[in-house]
Amino acid sequence: MKDCIFCKIIDGDIPSMKVYEDDICLAYLDINPDSDGHTLIIPKKHYKDIDDIEDDVLLHIYKTSRKIMKLLKDKLKCDGFSLLQNNGDVQEVKHYHLHIKPYYKDKKSNELIKHTDLISDPKIIFEKINES
Repeated sequence: MKDCIFCKIIDGDIPSMKVYEDDICLAYLDINPDSDGHTLIIPKKHYKDIDDIEDDVLLHIYKTSRKIMKLLKDKLKCDGFSLLQNNGDVQEVKHYHLHIKPYYKDKKSNELIKHTDLISDPKIIFEKINES
């Protein structure tokens, strides 16, 4: 879709901090994270929401979320995760996407209030994830 920001990321018109990519989906760090390692997984084909996406693509995205969670746990030592997917009026970008939000015992990331002072710059997190 021409005006979709996520489609522009997929096409490379907008840069992203990619942590995973295959033929079906792309995963990258959220530029406005709720916690360190907050990642979005998006299908490369444009689907508006969960009612629009094909079942096999949806399953693939959830299988990919397991890989991403393992990567984040290994690299960032997070203590848990929430998976979140919005639809309708609460869906800011009308391109299906799955949020992976890591949680840490030693941070207040479990609270509903966003503590931006406790969240690292996504570029620093990107470097940690890509360390050998």
